[in-house]
Amino acid sequence: MDIAVLGPLDVRENGLSVTPTAPKPRQVLALLALHADQVVPVSALIEELWGERPPRSARTTLQTYVLQLRELISAAITNDPEEARPRTAKQVLVTTPGGYVLDTSGGTSDVCEFEHMAGTGHRAMDAGDFAGAARQLRDALGLWTGSAFSDIQTGLRLTMEARRLEETRLCALDQRIEADLRLGRHRELLGELTMLVSRHRTHENLHGQLMLALHRSGRRSEALGVYQRLRTALIRELGLEPSPALRRIQRYVLMAGPEPAAVGAAAGRAGHLSPAG
Repeated sequence: MDIAVLGPLDVRENGLSVTPTAPKPRQVLALLALHADQVVPVSALIEELWGERPPRSARTTLQTYVLQLRELISAAITNDPEEARPRTAKQVLVTTPGGYVLDTSGGTSDVCEFEHMAGTGHRAMDAGDFAGAARQLRDALGLWTGSAFSDIQTGLRLTMEARRLEETRLCALDQRIEADLRLGRHRELLGELTMLVSRHRTHENLHGQLMLALHRSGRRSEALGVYQRLRTALIRELGLEPSPALRRIQRYVLMAGPEPAAVGAAAGRAGHLSPAG
């Protein structure tokens, strides 16, 4: 089974889609797919579908959705002429004491791939291998085709998971940009960073990185303008001043002198107060 949730939901068995069209069964499959090969408790599925006030028929209705998913899985299994002894739908979507498991039988998951590649990229950064880090993190980010669960009507559980995944995506993006800055690719980053800071109005890392990229490109006044816009947004929206690390970057830009070696890491230490404005 191959699973993709970093964008539109796409779950395939033997290359055939088993993703339902009805909203509630899609929610069930999305939560099972995110936690593939792990037990997802019935209580978690019910909370996802109906929140804190489920109907009395919640368990029975959930069982109906599971049966619908198994019908799709069964149709995909029987369409594989090369499989002599195919798994049954109940062996793919397994009932366990207290929950269900989506058994991928060694298939792929874009979340697992992303987390593995991003982890490799972060370790490369720690080791000072900026080229390797940029490559690994770029490949990891390339697995995203949109926002996580972008075509799912999410409940409480999937909404929280989507926010968690988006934060890991933003951390990987921040590190990839930092690696590219360390490699002297500041001019290539200007367009991307300009778009990102407009989307994340109070994200200090991204603003600090854009300031450095502009400063290194000989655009000092624009770099200072980025700082002023961020400061205005932070005060207006959060009642906070920019962090000491970001103020250090501003001072380096104001001085317009040779950039100290430590400044390249300053943006990475600036932190962010909100992933999105």
